[in-house]
Amino acid sequence: MLQAVKYDSEVKTAAYGERTIIIKNMTPVLPPKEREKRKQEIEHRLFDVFSKYASGRRG
Repeated sequence: MLQAVKYDSEVKTAAYGERTIIIKNMTPVLPPKEREKRKQEIEHRLFDVFSKYASGRRG
């Protein structure tokens, strides 16, 4: 059974010229093992992306 994910919400406002921008950050609340698993997946994908572009900058 798929369990609904709960989120922590953080809201900030910022002024940009005459506009007010509302920024809402939603962070999933995960058990420690799931959080570590997702963190490792993200780090692996970021490494793949950065290593791909860094290889073209040598020299």
